[in-house]
Amino acid sequence: MPIEPSDNEHEYFKRQELDRLRKAREEANHRTAAAERERLKTLHWMRCPKCGLELESVEFRGVIVDACFGCGGMFFDQGEVEKLDEHQDKGTLGRMLTAFFGMDRR
Repeated sequence: MPIEPSDNEHEYFKRQELDRLRKAREEANHRTAAAERERLKTLHWMRCPKCGLELESVEFRGVIVDACFGCGGMFFDQGEVEKLDEHQDKGTLGRMLTAFFGMDRR
């Protein structure tokens, strides 16, 4: 005569199955999000956020920055503004960057 599983055993196995499905769903969502980030990076890499044309890396006052020759925009990566400020005297651009980014609040 087979032994019938109790209600507690059924509940335990249902919970185990739900946990397994939840973890699988989370992993699938994580993979999908990572793939989407990579797709967007490939799509937008070195593209001007204003006009969409390709950006070129150029040297500007001793710092390599990304420039758009379509709209004339200049884009700084993290830390480039600070490098620009360190290497330059406080000319017009230096004063403008200091005022805008608050670099003199030491």
